[in-house]
Amino acid sequence: MQEQLPLIAVTMGDPSGIGPEIIVKALARKTVASVCRPLVLGVRGAFERALSITGVRLEIEPVGSTLPRKWKEGTIYLREVAKLGPDDLIPGRPTLAGGEAVFRCIDEAARLCLDGTAQGMATAPINKEALNRAGHHYPGHTELLAELTGTEKYVMMLAGKRLRVALVTIHVALADVPRLVTVERVLDTIRVTHRDVHRYFRPHPRIAVLSLNPHCGEGGLFGDEELTVIGPAVAAARVEGIDAVGPLSADTLFHFAARGEYDAVVCMYHDQGLIPLKLLHFDDGVNVTLGLPIIRTSVDHGTAYDLAGTGKASELSMCAAIEMAAAMARVRGSGAAAE
Repeated sequence: MQEQLPLIAVTMGDPSGIGPEIIVKALARKTVASVCRPLVLGVRGAFERALSITGVRLEIEPVGSTLPRKWKEGTIYLREVAKLGPDDLIPGRPTLAGGEAVFRCIDEAARLCLDGTAQGMATAPINKEALNRAGHHYPGHTELLAELTGTEKYVMMLAGKRLRVALVTIHVALADVPRLVTVERVLDTIRVTHRDVHRYFRPHPRIAVLSLNPHCGEGGLFGDEELTVIGPAVAAARVEGIDAVGPLSADTLFHFAARGEYDAVVCMYHDQGLIPLKLLHFDDGVNVTLGLPIIRTSVDHGTAYDLAGTGKASELSMCAAIEMAAAMARVRGSGAAAE
C-alpha cells in the first residue's frame, strides 16, 4: 500500500541551478512515484518556475508540520523552508540568500531522517561557494551531513549498476592527497565501504583497493605509499575478515571492476574514481554517503548553470538517486542485508 512506501526527503539544491527542473521532471515519472513518497524541501517560486520551464504538469501541494495521509498522483508535496525573491531565482546566478536556502533544505532533510519521519534523503546539486558565502563553511554535502548527524567516519561513494567507487580523500587539492592517504584513513574507508555495501547492496562484497602511484609505485621507484600505507591497510582489513585486495593499479583495475569482478573500488582521490564512474554512468550515477546513521543519496553532477532555465537538463541521475534511496530504505526496514 502507498502508506507503506518509504518517505524520501528531496532537497531543492541551488535554486538558480538545474535542481528544481530535474526534480519536477523526476517526480513526473511513474518509476519514482511507485517506489516512494517524495517530500520536496525548497522554495515554491523555484518550483513554479521549473514547472513553467519544463512544461511538466504537476500540482504543488504545500506541506506543513503534518504530513498528508495520502500521496496523490500528479502532485509535488512541498515543504517550503525559505522565501526567496525573483533576484534569487535567476538561472545561473547564485546568491547569498540562495546559499542560505540550500543549507536550510539540507538541515531540514537531515532532521526528518534523524527523527524517523523520513526514511532517506536525496539531494539536488548545490553551489559550494554560495553555501560558504552564506556562512556555512563546508566543502560539500558530505561534510555538512557528517556534522549534522555527528558522524566521524564517513565515505563518499559513487554508484551505478556496473561500478561503485569509494573515495579515501574527497574535495582536496591533488597536491595534498599523499599526506592525507594514511593507513588509518585507508583502513577506515575500506571498513565503512564493506559495512554499508554489505548492508545495502551486496552481501559479503569483494573490494578492490587502488594504488596511489603509477604501476603500484614499481616497488618504490615511483613512490612508496603502496608499501608503507595502502598494502598494510589492506592486510589489516583482511585480518578483520573483509574481502579486500590490493593495492591494484588503477590503469587496469576498472576494466575488471566494470565486468563485475569487484563489488566496490576504494580509490585514493576524487578524479581517480569519478572519471571511470562518469564514463560508465554519466546519466544515471548516484552519490551515496556511507557511514551516516541516515540514508543519503544525490545526483553525481553539479548545478549545470549553462543548462539552468532551459528545461533541457536530464533528470535521470535525480531519478536514480531517489530510487536508490528508496531501495536502501526498504533494505534497512527489512532488517536484513541486501540480497
